[in-house]
Amino acid sequence: MAGPSLRPHVHWAQRHRQLFLRVELSDVRNPDITITDNVLHFRAQGHGAKGDNIYEFEIEFLEPVEPKPVCRVTQRQLNITVQKKESNWWERLTKQEKRPLFLAPDFDRWLDESDAEMELKEKEEEKINKMKIESRVPKDPFKHLKKGYLVMYNLVQFLGFSWIFVNMTVRLFILGKDSFYDTFHTISDMMYFCQTLALMEIMNSLIGLVRSPLIPAVVQIFGRNFILFVILGSLEEMQSKPVVFFIFYFWSITELFRYPYYMLSCIGIEWKPLTWLRYTVWIPLYPLGGLSEAVCIVQSIPIFSETGKFSLGLPNPLNVTIQFPFVLQIYLIALFLGIFVNFRHLYKQRKQHLGPKKRKMK
Repeated sequence: MAGPSLRPHVHWAQRHRQLFLRVELSDVRNPDITITDNVLHFRAQGHGAKGDNIYEFEIEFLEPVEPKPVCRVTQRQLNITVQKKESNWWERLTKQEKRPLFLAPDFDRWLDESDAEMELKEKEEEKINKMKIESRVPKDPFKHLKKGYLVMYNLVQFLGFSWIFVNMTVRLFILGKDSFYDTFHTISDMMYFCQTLALMEIMNSLIGLVRSPLIPAVVQIFGRNFILFVILGSLEEMQSKPVVFFIFYFWSITELFRYPYYMLSCIGIEWKPLTWLRYTVWIPLYPLGGLSEAVCIVQSIPIFSETGKFSLGLPNPLNVTIQFPFVLQIYLIALFLGIFVNFRHLYKQRKQHLGPKKRKMK
């Protein structure tokens, strides 16, 4: 015959709306907790006063309760929260007047009725104060307009760079290496449009429309536009160089993931694969793009030296000329500093979005 079931020590406390039960069992396994006909049934295996065994008990509550208890297991104990159906103060926990031997008050959480009413009143006041504070914060009447603008901006940029990427990829498969030499003449109009439109990102950051820091945006946009407009746009000799293909290709691949990520973020949607791509593909693409831009600058220096384009001669008596190739050499150093700034910024963002997160205690 089976012996009598073992009962754990159970401590209880109450509030006007809740009951708290603390079961003194450690290393609890397979807890089975249900409420049927206002009776709580408990059965679990754990380490209690009688060692590691199966413990069980039943409690018939004084008044009606909700049938869905909330259980939280820790290494040392098991906590059960039960909602009362009506908010009132019970004179005891069980329907039977005599308290079961395994049941005792939880003095760590015990309050008398007046203290509980004071606690309830403080919570209500806190809730009211929070609502008052929130009501004082002025609502932005242009919130939806701003969100619509950001969605459209990111959508247009995504479509533009998608067109560039698809066009270049198709031409590469059809023409092979021959597509390298006329990339600028085929793609430049759309790239001019996208990179000119990208100046809006600096304005968005300046006026607080987005939370992106200003300096990384300035470094990237002005760096790209310097290569596009000043070097490639002004020198026909550079427009047929194969390096143009690699610059445009690396730029477009990066933006294929950045703009849709921001577009979905504007409407509160996060797609984890896209988030991972947004904060991962830059790791190989930024160095490759920076290297391509550096090669473009190095190849343009002899051409600027020969033509004297953009070189600035100061008036007499100084009779000094600021050679543009010298400016490009200085810019070459600034280019790698800019890559470092963006790398550092994106690495912090990657840790924030993809880094290990602290596990919450159950």
